Amino acid sequence: MKRILFTLTTFIFFGYGAKAQTAQKSTSIASSLGLYVFPSKQQSQATQDTDEAACYKWAQEQTGVDPMNPTKVQAAQVDKSVDGTAVVGAAGGAAAGAAIGAIAGNAGEGAAIGAVLGGLRGRRAKVVGDEREQQQNNQAAAAQEKAYMDNYKKAFTACLEGKGYTVK
Repeated sequence: MKRILFTLTTFIFFGYGAKAQTAQKSTSIASSLGLYVFPSKQQSQATQDTDEAACYKWAQEQTGVDPMNPTKVQAAQVDKSVDGTAVVGAAGGAAAGAAIGAIAGNAGEGAAIGAVLGGLRGRRAKVVGDEREQQQNNQAAAAQEKAYMDNYKKAFTACLEGKGYTVK
């Protein structure tokens, strides 16, 4: 019984390992970049693997981009320091509050309430504006990273096409 269990365990272990190696072998550089390569001149798989490795290196030298270690573009950070927006909002709120307070018979109290609400509103507008600007900066950084990879793929594709492959 122990011998059968040992044989079965060994078979599963080595059989799974061989299957994992086969799966890894079928993943080429081009497919990891999302590209499909067809050997137009009936190149062998070994030749294609060699050509892909050479084109990987060539494209890296031409573009300065390594797709296995992609360049990270740092998004510009928004200045979140106080800039007087709350003060401007408070002044506007105080003026509006004083006008409303004068109608109600207490301009001073209306101005005070208006100043507080205007200051809060001005500060909130600054925070929302900062968040929107940071989001735009993040999107610009992501677009730049994508542009780097697209440029690398163009160089990689040009190299493979020069070696007689059809690349899509």
